[in-house]
Amino acid sequence: MPDITIKEERPRVEELLARYRTVIGSDYDGYRNHVYRAITYAMHFLNNAPEHEQLVETAFVYHDIGLWTDHELAYLEPSEAVALKDNEKFGWGLAPDALRGAIHWHHKLLRYRGTHQDVIEACRKADWIDATQGWLRKGMSRSAIAQVESTFPNCGFHNTLLRLAKEYGGSTIIGGFKVVRGIVKW
Repeated sequence: MPDITIKEERPRVEELLARYRTVIGSDYDGYRNHVYRAITYAMHFLNNAPEHEQLVETAFVYHDIGLWTDHELAYLEPSEAVALKDNEKFGWGLAPDALRGAIHWHHKLLRYRGTHQDVIEACRKADWIDATQGWLRKGMSRSAIAQVESTFPNCGFHNTLLRLAKEYGGSTIIGGFKVVRGIVKW
């Protein structure tokens, strides 16, 4: 019996990501798999409750999109703006505060407390697991992380983040500092 439920096909994710495939370019496979891994972890924390799935899928498709749409290392606000604009434009009816919160707080160091806490906290923990490649587990078992990572390989995603830090920041060190200053929340 698996430690974690893994959905290999998520039509909503594919549809939403397809709109940005050209913008994401050669980084697409790595970002797509990062999105799938993070959704899998977040949904696990939410006991795979179907009422959260659409929001979690949407939030993770958009959570880092500002890296490519706006070429910004401080990408949270640009990512939020794109997600909120598309939510309104396409009439998805997702709660704007929940969507914004899941994106805005996904790099928060400490536990999130507040409105939409269950979803935002699940997204926060999920992204930290994947961003650290399982070094931080947030209560997730090593075997579950290994199952998810083998289903959705890294495809160079973490190297992409280093490359973009260098490209947008002028050097990996300066770019890394800008990323930390721009996206890490207390």
